[in-house]
Amino acid sequence: MARWRKLGLIAGGGALPMRVVAEREALGEPYHLIRIAGSADAPINSKLGDECGLGEAGKILRLLREADCDAVCFAGVVRRPDFAALKVDWRGAALLPKIIAAAARGDGAILDVLVETLEAENFLVVGADEAVRGLTAPQGPLGAHAPSTDDVADIAKAAALINAIGPFDVGQAAVVASGHVLAVEAAEGTDAMLSRCAALPRAPERKREGVLVKRPKPGQELRVDLPVVGPETVRRAQAAGLRGVAVEAGLALVMNRDEAIALADEAGLFLYGFSEADLNPQ
Repeated sequence: MARWRKLGLIAGGGALPMRVVAEREALGEPYHLIRIAGSADAPINSKLGDECGLGEAGKILRLLREADCDAVCFAGVVRRPDFAALKVDWRGAALLPKIIAAAARGDGAILDVLVETLEAENFLVVGADEAVRGLTAPQGPLGAHAPSTDDVADIAKAAALINAIGPFDVGQAAVVASGHVLAVEAAEGTDAMLSRCAALPRAPERKREGVLVKRPKPGQELRVDLPVVGPETVRRAQAAGLRGVAVEAGLALVMNRDEAIALADEAGLFLYGFSEADLNPQ
């Protein structure tokens, strides 16, 4: 039973917004879509809704109220705006100093400001993991393959690295192979990071090694920015010569799960939900 009467969906880029829409339509539940200008992708643009700039906070609040929404879900990637060219309304102008100050701490802090603003206006803010059933990664292997003892050691090192650099708001992903850090996600995103890994020199006879790990950063607002993996992640991990993909169980989303598992199984890669027991073996 949903905790809300009508959901307002604030949509950025990527596949996640359409997944939230599909869930609402499958359940026959009402929703109202607000696309973020400059961030939302073509598929979600085909759906009936409104479009707002990131600086039009007053307009967003007004549209949510006019649509009789009592809850809000952020879904998808929202690109950092050009503050010099950002179009703002009166409410956005009032928030702008706070958003700019938050931007100095990282994109995650910007999302915190938006959540705080909506909650101050008495909207229930929910995560995509609550809005869509079955998206959250379970614990253990998702497909036919499981990580080896050496892979688990790489998972633990990558997870610790993400945790250590979390205060710098760098990223949610890292790649470690045989104890060596190959890459850390920065502003380019996971796909581009994996492309960097694929470009690293490798001996022709070298076997697959290494793992991509994604987990939330410490103190991250989990309702608006959970890590996401999917079929494209698996394809790029394969191209990078990795042995698998690992995400924190219960704290990451797996898009198009059946397709992602099938691709991983065919490629001989593991898709794995790790737990604290993996990070701290007895």
